[in-house]
Amino acid sequence: MIVSRSPLRISFAGGGSDLPSFYREEPGGVVSTSIDKYIYITVNHKFDRNIRASYSVTEIVRTVGELRNELIRESLRLAGIDAGIEITSISDIPSEGTGLGSSSTYTVGLLNALHAHLGRHAGAERLAREACTIEIERCGKPIGRQDQYIAAYGGLQYLQFNPDGTVYVDPIICRTETKQRLREHLLLLYTGVTRSANDLLRQQSAEAAREGPTREATRAMVQLARDLRAGLAVDNIDRFGEILHEAWMLKRGLTAGITNPRIDDWYERARRNGAVGGKILGAGGGGFLLLWACPEHHERLIAALPELRPVAWHLEPQGSKIIYVEEDHQQWP
Repeated sequence: MIVSRSPLRISFAGGGSDLPSFYREEPGGVVSTSIDKYIYITVNHKFDRNIRASYSVTEIVRTVGELRNELIRESLRLAGIDAGIEITSISDIPSEGTGLGSSSTYTVGLLNALHAHLGRHAGAERLAREACTIEIERCGKPIGRQDQYIAAYGGLQYLQFNPDGTVYVDPIICRTETKQRLREHLLLLYTGVTRSANDLLRQQSAEAAREGPTREATRAMVQLARDLRAGLAVDNIDRFGEILHEAWMLKRGLTAGITNPRIDDWYERARRNGAVGGKILGAGGGGFLLLWACPEHHERLIAALPELRPVAWHLEPQGSKIIYVEEDHQQWP
């Protein structure tokens, strides 16, 4: 049996520039970090040669092609496994529509476990590239490439998306104390609203493909990601909250559905009660609200937003990894 553990992520600035409609014309850039919330995947031999996949539902089928879950189906095909396997998953956070990159984290973790199941080591670059192939090319999801890379590599990273399709993963080097202050100032609140980001991303991608307001706003958000990286590199987080606010003001104007009156009300209440800036994580519309405020204001913010649930978190320095291996000495026919 194999168990993989892969981290979810928080993206701070530059989101949307990892869509091919943008980075094929000019480099995109995102500042993102993995966090200590994980998706665990277990993979084991199945003696009866069927395939059993358990996630929010359980599928038991005889062939890969019968699987309804496209991520599992295409991951098995890519790995070259056609039968006799059982796959289960557990997530620390609701696994869909929360803005923490769960779909890509799941895919990266599944690929890692499948490679280990076959006795192969897969490095972070391979896992990220194969996850992009599965989600974007094989499944046709209108998503970018940041989530696969941060799940595979982990850490606090500046990700640059190049016109040739390559991704540069540049660790942001700063003091431990700076990362501690970063975490202490950031408040993560669960809205209880989950949503599919696909429609939002399709519309955003279409609008970013041509010169105009969406492309110009995305370009400005890339510059904010660069500013954020530059500040962190010299252990200066003084403008972190302001950059989050500027980025959110740009992002909320990209396309309809990223925000709504309820989200705007939460954000305005947060700003009145000590938050300098913040954002809805992911494509928008719900999930988690991230706020930047002095730690002494956090209790007041939580009280001002009683319908939202605070979630404790820490930065996670590692990406997807195999955390358990038990050899199967019985080889089933």
